[in-house]
Order: sequence, then C-alpha cells, then structure tokens
Amino acid sequence: MPFEIVRNDIISVRADAIVNTANPEPVIGRGTDMAIHEKAGPQLLEERKKIGRIEPGCSAATPAFGLDAKYVIHTVTAPWQDGGHGEEEILRKAYDSALELASELECESIAFPLMSSGSYGFPKETAMSVAIRSFTDFLMTHDMRILLVVFNRDAYSLAGSLFNDVRSYVDDRYVEERSAWERNNWPVPGASGHSERTENRPSSSRPAAGHAFHGNFFTEALMFEEEDEDGDVEWSVGAEEDLREKSLEEILRGREATFVESLRDLIREKEFKDSEVYRRAGMSRQLFNKIINNLEYQPTKRTVYQLIIGLQLDISQARKLMEKAGYSMTRSSKTDLVLEYYIRHKRYSIIEIDLALLDQGLPLLERG
Repeated sequence: MPFEIVRNDIISVRADAIVNTANPEPVIGRGTDMAIHEKAGPQLLEERKKIGRIEPGCSAATPAFGLDAKYVIHTVTAPWQDGGHGEEEILRKAYDSALELASELECESIAFPLMSSGSYGFPKETAMSVAIRSFTDFLMTHDMRILLVVFNRDAYSLAGSLFNDVRSYVDDRYVEERSAWERNNWPVPGASGHSERTENRPSSSRPAAGHAFHGNFFTEALMFEEEDEDGDVEWSVGAEEDLREKSLEEILRGREATFVESLRDLIREKEFKDSEVYRRAGMSRQLFNKIINNLEYQPTKRTVYQLIIGLQLDISQARKLMEKAGYSMTRSSKTDLVLEYYIRHKRYSIIEIDLALLDQGLPLLERG
C-alpha cells in the first residue's frame, strides 16, 4: 500500500519515521512541533540541539523516543509570503529531503502532516499540490509506505480551487445522467405497463456494450464505437450474428482476448516496464504479478481503474479494458466520473485521484 490518507493525530500514528515540521533553530515551536515533543519526551529536544540549525528545505533525523516510531525527521519549510519568494520550491525540497533521508535510514513507512498549511500560512491547495508531486515522483522509484495524516475533515477538504474543476465535471454530468434516466424510466402515476423491475431499476444498471438483449441468449450485436463532438463515446448497433449457426469449436476459435491478455498487449504496445505500471497504479508488485500471471484473473472494478492509470490509457482504451473485465464506465456513478475526468485530462497521479475521491466523499481506489 504505497500511499494512504489517515485521519488521526500524527503523534498517534505508527510508522518507521514521523515527520516534524520543525523550527530552523533547536527550540520547540507551535502546533505539530509542540505535540511531537510533548509525546516523545524531553530527550527529543536534547537530540535536536545536537543537530543545531536546519536550513529551510532540509531535514535531519533523531530517535523517536516516546513516539510509536523509530525516527523523527525534522524538516524545515518556509512561511508563505506571496508566492514570489521561492516558497513552493523550498516546500518541495523539504518533502524530497525528508523522503530521501527516510530511504537512507531504510524506513519502510513514513508519516507526514500536510506541511506548511497551518501556522506557515500556505494556501491549502498549493501545499497539497506540492505534496502530491513529491509523493508521486518518489514512489515511481522507491518502495515505501507514505501516510498523509490529517486530523479532521477540514484538513483534507482542500478549501480552495484544487478540485473545483473535478467537482464541476462530476456535478454537471451526474445531474445530466440522473435527469435523463428519470425522464426515460420514472413511472408516470396511474400509467400502465410499468413493471416492478423497471421501476426499481438502479441508475447504474445498463447492458454492457457489445451485447443486444432481445430475450435471446444466442443473438449478439456487433457494436461500433464512435465519439460525438464533445469527445464522449457512444455505441451504435450493427449487424447481428446468430451464434446458433456456429459449432462450439467455431465459437471458441472466435474468442476475444481475456482481460489479462489485453493487459499484457497494452504493456507491450506502450513499451512500459512492469515496475512503471504497478508503481504508477499504486499497486504492490505482488498483486501485479498475481494478476499478470493468471489468465483467468477477475479484477475488481477499482483494480481495473488502477491499471488504467498505471498504463496511462486514453478514454477509448480505458473503456475497452474496463469491458474486458466485464464492467462499464457510467455517468450514473460519481466514482466513474472522477476517474473519467482524470483520464480525459491525462492526469495519471493515483495520489491526486484518491484525494479527489476523498473530496467527493467516495471510497478510495483499492490498495494491495
């Protein structure tokens, strides 16, 4: 599980390293710094004094003493002025230096607060954007569990503009989908012909593309993918094929590639290393190997989304891989809409996507 968002007080989190947003000088500051020193005990300050001054953007480590960790990594950032004094660069350097130091110390896990978003006055969306970029880049080359620790919902609601575009995209299309379904399916009071099955049909229930249901299992419709002027994928039905005219051998010869075979083909086509795919997908090597080496593997929908991100697929390729696993991307699902937004905009950070899902109050993508 390379990245997790944890709602807790950072002094209560268990990790090999806990990051303290420290004062440059060996004194106890406010906020997180004070809480960490109180929990660790007076020995922490004595060790911190041995280090001396820490320059902005740099990090140093001490034992963790009373904390449930091996190390405290003391990291210095810079207060926000107006964005024109290198504040973002210093914050990014601070994240990077803390991560590299944890790697040198052979830590398997590290817990961060959202640095600089408190008393240092960074705009929350700026602070979060810097953290996302640093974590994403680091996890492409390292195996470490990164915990972003937030104390309450306000800390990760990201008041500001970071996810405004995502929210608008989801809200506009979700309302459109719900309104269209209700117009087509909502029963008119007193009207006949509305069965219980139709009335209670969930908005996400729809036939998978590629099949036409006429009450005949043996009839399969050929579907053609088209995009409208807005770039939305639509499907049109072509000629139908009657499978009753074919032998079992002929049907099996015409078998399409499985999900795993399609996955392998995409990796070869894009010339990605396996490690690039599973790291970008936020997936463990063990789970990736389990999938790629089992032709009959049936992934969950969220696992497919992880692999779509890992493969950096466009929306058409994403829909096709989703269908290979037996799922569809719908506009009656807010999770689908969040993922659709990021795929269409070619923004393939699994960390940013998880934060956008969290912002919508949705379950995060699976980890393993």
